Amino acid sequence: MVKIDNISLPDFPLLLAPMEDVSDPPFRAVCKDNGADLMYTEFISSEGLIRDAIKSRKKLDIFEYERPVGIQIFGGDEESLSLAAKIVEVTNPDLLDINFGCPVKKVALRGAGAGVLKDIDLMVRLTSAVVKSTSLPVTVKTRLGWDSNSLNIEEVAERLQDVGIKALAIHGRTRTQMYKGEADWTLIGKVKNNPRIKIPIFGNGDIDSPEKAVEYKNRYGVDGIMIGRAAIGYPWIFNEIKHFVKTGETLPSPTVEERVNVARKHLHKSVEWKGPIVGINEMRRHYANYLKGLPNIKEFRGRLVTLPTVEEIDAVLDEVVKAYSGFSIEKTPIELVNYHENCPVN
Repeated sequence: MVKIDNISLPDFPLLLAPMEDVSDPPFRAVCKDNGADLMYTEFISSEGLIRDAIKSRKKLDIFEYERPVGIQIFGGDEESLSLAAKIVEVTNPDLLDINFGCPVKKVALRGAGAGVLKDIDLMVRLTSAVVKSTSLPVTVKTRLGWDSNSLNIEEVAERLQDVGIKALAIHGRTRTQMYKGEADWTLIGKVKNNPRIKIPIFGNGDIDSPEKAVEYKNRYGVDGIMIGRAAIGYPWIFNEIKHFVKTGETLPSPTVEERVNVARKHLHKSVEWKGPIVGINEMRRHYANYLKGLPNIKEFRGRLVTLPTVEEIDAVLDEVVKAYSGFSIEKTPIELVNYHENCPVN
């Protein structure tokens, strides 16, 4: 069992990464159904929360079936982060996470997200301010460093543990790498195997198969894995990894009917939470990922992304199930979605 303060997780837990414009309640619902052990909200701007920005406040929505669930905030000012932490605590999540990993320019170059990696003393002060302002367990997600000349994650891990964080998730790239190249887990393993480190260490980056998850588990000794891009359109990855860890066997690919059922639930949850117009519009970017691997799917997909009502979309999804009845999708490593963080600044 892995513990984050008073939160008990199973051995080798699988975490859903916080992804802006992806990790909303509808997406979290289908990931929870398919084995995610701990999930996080999208990034929430501390400044936006304090100003009562509608979009930021909306992201505080969490539901009982999601638990354990964490709310993630970011910012570059101690006072703002402290106030945001107090606002978050009122919504009663299981934990509060600080984002020191968002690499996009409009955030990082303003001294927030991964930008804080340039100033470790500031990172420590910001973290300490949050820890002191809330009774929630505080965790952090970050990267290896700002660039290849400042790979300071070992120092960061020790100092953040010293000011009271309860777990650390590390993405195996620097800020300047964004999502390019291959994630380097070597330093993640060094952090985990540092005898001074007592908190859980979760690795993140490029996990695209159950085999790779187990290989990295054994090679680097991490307490668990955080999965982001591989879960977009493929929430089955969580249960597939769990099954492989337990049995050494690979589960078959989800059937067409299973894919459509999950896409349908995602759609209905989206409409339920966002309303029919926004819910239908924002769901459109997900169909291609859910239906990836089906031959000649373009005509169906074209209709799915243009139809205006849930009833019409449901009817097309029924057609997809009928048209591909009995079709088997070849089992291959999951294609990582070309996701680019769009961290909010409002």
